[in-house]
Amino acid sequence: QVQLVESGPSLLKPSQTLTLTCTVSGGSITTSGYYWSWIRQAPGKELEWLGAVSYSGRTYYSPSLKSRTSISENAFKNEFTLQLNSVTPEDTAVYYCARKSGFVNCSGYKCFVQRADFGAWGRGTQVTVSS
Repeated sequence: QVQLVESGPSLLKPSQTLTLTCTVSGGSITTSGYYWSWIRQAPGKELEWLGAVSYSGRTYYSPSLKSRTSISENAFKNEFTLQLNSVTPEDTAVYYCARKSGFVNCSGYKCFVQRADFGAWGRGTQVTVSS
């Protein structure tokens, strides 16, 4: 059974860069057909999809965050990483990594997803942005 574990800082100051890593075990990130996503949930808000990297290494981003977001993968370490630049207090949220069989269809400026759309989730990691 695949397991995903997020790691990274829990507290940042405004304008800093958030870097989170998702370490995957029990399955390869290069397995055909899977897309590996970063998702966040701010208090009282919906699950917001930030972006994904595919099994072939292609990346996809939410239009609302594309200018500040970079996702990369390391197949050797079986992990993928999120970088979110110039963070503000509005980026405070629980950040999750998750696996989906198939592409995330994001048709709007912001992309909201359902937990059931993804077959595997990490436990999430709280990130707080505060001066």
